[in-house]
Amino acid sequence: MRLGKPTVSVIIPNYNYEKTLPACLDAVFAQTLQPLEVIVVDDASTDRSREIIRTYPCRLIVNPGNSGVSAVRNRGAAESRGDILFFVDSDVALAPDALENAVRILTEDPDCGFVHGVPAAEPLFDDGPVERYRVLHAHYFHRRSVGVVASAFFALGAVRREVFEAVGPLNERLRDSEDLEYSNRLHGRCRVRLTDTITGRHDDADSLRGLLREQARRAQLLIPFAAAHRAQKNAVRAHSMVGVLAVAATVATLPLIALLPAVPLLFLLVAIASDPGLSRFVLRQRGPAFLAYFTGVHFLVQLSIVLGAAWGGLRLLTDRGFGRPDAGRVGPATEASAR
Repeated sequence: MRLGKPTVSVIIPNYNYEKTLPACLDAVFAQTLQPLEVIVVDDASTDRSREIIRTYPCRLIVNPGNSGVSAVRNRGAAESRGDILFFVDSDVALAPDALENAVRILTEDPDCGFVHGVPAAEPLFDDGPVERYRVLHAHYFHRRSVGVVASAFFALGAVRREVFEAVGPLNERLRDSEDLEYSNRLHGRCRVRLTDTITGRHDDADSLRGLLREQARRAQLLIPFAAAHRAQKNAVRAHSMVGVLAVAATVATLPLIALLPAVPLLFLLVAIASDPGLSRFVLRQRGPAFLAYFTGVHFLVQLSIVLGAAWGGLRLLTDRGFGRPDAGRVGPATEASAR
């Protein structure tokens, strides 16, 4: 980083987010610290995204075809000029001081090369109970991990240019879990901080079916490499392993319910009680009725993770290239559309 006040390039990947782009861009241009440049890389959107982007004083880069979020972020980084690369997804509206706080942390801590934030507990647009579940859970598990961490998430994160160039670009073969693969490469090179002084409201998934499919798809990569990251000290973990295993045991022992009904019931109670801090947080935020709903959805999400991980494990046994970020095929990561 050059001497003096560092400059900031804001990089926004976009694919069909006409709904949230105005809020995202309005928030970027309302920052207390103005960036050197704002770069939006559009990944071959088919909606009005590019029309909206052109109404703002930012640089628009258009991909000729849909190449995925990793490739889009890399393209923005390669085209940028700032000392600090601040990545924000196009469905996130930053708090006004997000850039200022990122620069402050990176300036005050020379050993910190990557800093990322905590999504807000309220959605950008409230589209129903599934989205409320999503943002509450995301806020909680990020907030409880505030400090020095092993995980680096790009949806709301800033990295020194020299660190990004030294570690190398995001793996463009990955469209899921690309943050975790990058975190594994970043490990040991610099300090990574998670802070609640960088925040933004996220317009998250609002369909239960879509949510469960997404969780199952991402969980396919759990055994190949995501589990190794999760095992690291200070990794940011979204789910309690005890809870996930208890959900798996609940379903596995259901055939015993006629003879030994206490067995699946016991595992179910363990699953429900596995993260009391989360339950207390949801209760304070939304009350007992929503806590009951949240608990049911959380069980289904963890079940989707179990099923996805099991399917990923089977694929790993039958396909040597599956789950290898350096291989030509990495399974579900190459099948999903860009975020």
